Amino acid sequence: MSKVKICGLRRKEDIAYINAYHPDYAGFILSKPFRRYVNEEDLAQMKAALDPQIQAVGVFVDETPQYIMHYLEQGLIDIVQLHGSEPDELILALKKEYPQIPVIRSFEVKSADTVKAANECPADIVLLDSGKGSGRTFAWELLADMKRPFILAGGLNPQNVEEAVRALRPYGVDTSSGVETDGIKDETKIRDFIKKVRSIQEE
Repeated sequence: MSKVKICGLRRKEDIAYINAYHPDYAGFILSKPFRRYVNEEDLAQMKAALDPQIQAVGVFVDETPQYIMHYLEQGLIDIVQLHGSEPDELILALKKEYPQIPVIRSFEVKSADTVKAANECPADIVLLDSGKGSGRTFAWELLADMKRPFILAGGLNPQNVEEAVRALRPYGVDTSSGVETDGIKDETKIRDFIKKVRSIQEE
């Protein structure tokens, strides 16, 4: 049963859509200068409005441990996602300091070497992407040697997510631009994306 993560949330309307259609994870970009970055004040308001059954994922790109831990100490996120070139030492430090907080580590899948690194990563979950918010898919056949559960990202949208889930049976699927229209989260696309994934689970 693949879980669903909708990432890049930044408006109160986005939270209303998420609460209505109930993915498993809500992702917030907490590093500059990315377009979907949200500041701490806005995050606090969105987290307060978010259905508590939906886990808030803080997405960080090459931030310091102190910066990440601040958000954990404030109770603003439930899961850490590392989306840069962070070393394994940072993952281990976070897991030691906050053993109850899952850590997701993302990988840009370019070759079999990437898959090997993902298999060996000490993070709780790995996320396999085509790039940092590229909105493009990658060669899924590279994942033939994946030996652990993974979240699939990169170019997923309501038109192709069903094919992806059927072909790869990922632990989860992640989308951001795939459920947007003109750079803004689209309620209909969010609804359809989640419906497609859940319909497979109900078969």
